[in-house]
Amino acid sequence: MKIYNKLVRDKIPEIIESEGKKANTRILNNEEYRSELNKKLQEEVHEYLEDNNTEELADIVEVIYGILNSMEISKEEFEKIRNQKVERKGAFEKRIFLESEE
Repeated sequence: MKIYNKLVRDKIPEIIESEGKKANTRILNNEEYRSELNKKLQEEVHEYLEDNNTEELADIVEVIYGILNSMEISKEEFEKIRNQKVERKGAFEKRIFLESEE
């Protein structure tokens, strides 16, 4: 028996069972869900930092979408917030590295 004790993507239990194994799962309450999403975000960021893989970036975005969903914020609402911040402070496209301020 392999123990995971972690939040997984929705189709993982189906994938496990298609391999002839049994997936033991439970549905998290809202507090547990948010806590596990935060752990998953840390895990995915760590994995991305190790290998700079685009698939890991996709995982990070999916976790962020999960967090937004748990906060009842739509992707469109989030994009509006993100765009407002870009308008106020800019993005990271110009590669500016601030060394100091006097």
